[in-house]
Amino acid sequence: MAFVSAVAVLALLVSADGSVGPSTNASFCTESKECLEYELVCKTDEYEVRHYSPTRWVSTDAEAYFMGVGAAMAFRRLFQYITGANDAGVHMEMTAPVLVKIPEETRMWEPTIYTLSFPLPAAYQDQPPAPTNDKLYFTEMPEMDMYVRSYGGWMLSVTSRLHAHLLVKELERVKAPYNCSFHYGVGYDSPLKLLNRHNEVWYVAEGEPVCKDPQEPTPAHIPRPIPTHMIADSPSDPLPHTLSDSPSLIPSNLSSNETSNSSSLLPSDAPAVPPSQPPANLSSDPTSSQPPPSTLISLDPATNSSDVVSVSPSLAPQPDADSWNSTDRSSVDTEVKPDDSH
Repeated sequence: MAFVSAVAVLALLVSADGSVGPSTNASFCTESKECLEYELVCKTDEYEVRHYSPTRWVSTDAEAYFMGVGAAMAFRRLFQYITGANDAGVHMEMTAPVLVKIPEETRMWEPTIYTLSFPLPAAYQDQPPAPTNDKLYFTEMPEMDMYVRSYGGWMLSVTSRLHAHLLVKELERVKAPYNCSFHYGVGYDSPLKLLNRHNEVWYVAEGEPVCKDPQEPTPAHIPRPIPTHMIADSPSDPLPHTLSDSPSLIPSNLSSNETSNSSSLLPSDAPAVPPSQPPANLSSDPTSSQPPPSTLISLDPATNSSDVVSVSPSLAPQPDADSWNSTDRSSVDTEVKPDDSH
């Protein structure tokens, strides 16, 4: 009979060690010797799913308008219990995390009941000493899966609600079933720790936990394909709105081999033609040229008269050859004709 009892006690201790264990098992649990252990089921960018074994906790309720006020009152009672306010008068090591059960529906003009809980050390999971304060009681948490979101800083009422809202938003987006009547605010650090604090928000998963996003987004670095009909319908390079917008019409972009062809586009930039030689591309017979359907009225700088100048298919103005020759010869003869008086 004694052997059977010893085996039963050993089995309870082994099961207790599976739920509360050394703090070295969790990198963020550094303020206490023992921490609540868990098994990581899966993890996403927004949350992770943990599996917790059955655990016994010591709990108390506090009624307050703000979570911080209620948590402070409840924490004082629980701390007194682990420091000797129990029927055995034993002192227990502080364990982590500290759980605050927060109802989802709260009213600003009514106080809210917050439940604060400490996980019992592994040595007292089976038979914990009874508390001397009647406001304390033991809570048996069953085996369950949790949706967990972590954050730093201080666990305040505002920050806890904010991260709870972000977790709920993500769970609803992936259509993950959870208990929406309450959530847990979870703290791992003492109030004296200022840096590298770790806090969490827990929601109890209902049914099979969801870890995979049903709608995987396209990575940002992969360009979205353009439909082929949009490419076919897209216009080619638009025509320039001004002369300066067209690089092919700017004289600085013209090569020396294209000067004779492109100079007709800009008459003012055309190279000087020797007076005694008419342009090769102009006919000496004025009657042989037929004016095209469209003509251009230009002002002759030599005579100050406006003449009709034919426009070739290349849109280049072509002045009358005889007027060019007569004007140029007369001007040259005037300059080089010797004076008879001398």
